[in-house]
Amino acid sequence: MRRVPGVLVVEDEPAIAELISVNLRHNGFRPVWAMDSATAQAELDAVLPDVILLDWMLPGESGLTLAKRWRAHPRTKAVPIIMITARGDEVDRVAGLDAGADDYIAKPFSTKELLARIRAVLRRRAPERDEGQVTVGDLCLDAATYRVTFQGQPLKLGPTEFKLLHYLMTHAERVHSRSQLLDKVWGDHVFIEERTVDVHVKRLREALGEAGQMVETVRGAGYRLTVQALLVKPA
Repeated sequence: MRRVPGVLVVEDEPAIAELISVNLRHNGFRPVWAMDSATAQAELDAVLPDVILLDWMLPGESGLTLAKRWRAHPRTKAVPIIMITARGDEVDRVAGLDAGADDYIAKPFSTKELLARIRAVLRRRAPERDEGQVTVGDLCLDAATYRVTFQGQPLKLGPTEFKLLHYLMTHAERVHSRSQLLDKVWGDHVFIEERTVDVHVKRLREALGEAGQMVETVRGAGYRLTVQALLVKPA
């Protein structure tokens, strides 16, 4: 069963906290709300979250003070912190980042941007995996040497097409939406049009030649890489 990432939401305004929590739940996260510094510390002492959304202005200790303390403590120093505040001036952003925050988002913000920033800090903190050589049917990709071959013949791919193919091959047979591919392949640069995915999928198919059939369009859902497309030939 897939693990649900936990998010500690430290926010003293109930309406904002509820809005954030609802959107987190709808997007595959498990939010826990703390309305002040004391409650936040108690929640953190009980269970370490995967990421902390921390408001600057709080009853009791400020978010800035909490960020400094949590970043200095061995148990909590690796937990990503995103500061959320109405203080959007450069000096405040610098102060938040210097206090140990991994990212900083000023109110008002869009839900899409907040979710993207959460995913970005989680990716940055995740251990890197060396997938090495990946093979799907006669299609082979070597991440270490940056080579792709099909039936033993070398293929030339651009950097983005290589990264896209790498992701599709390491998650073969699964259907991926355009937004998922933007998140996983383009990473932090999420504020680009989903149409960009279609352009690079087209380029990838062209570069793969006959193997391009393996990149299937699943109508209304997205794309997947499957060896079945080559096995089932049209009559």
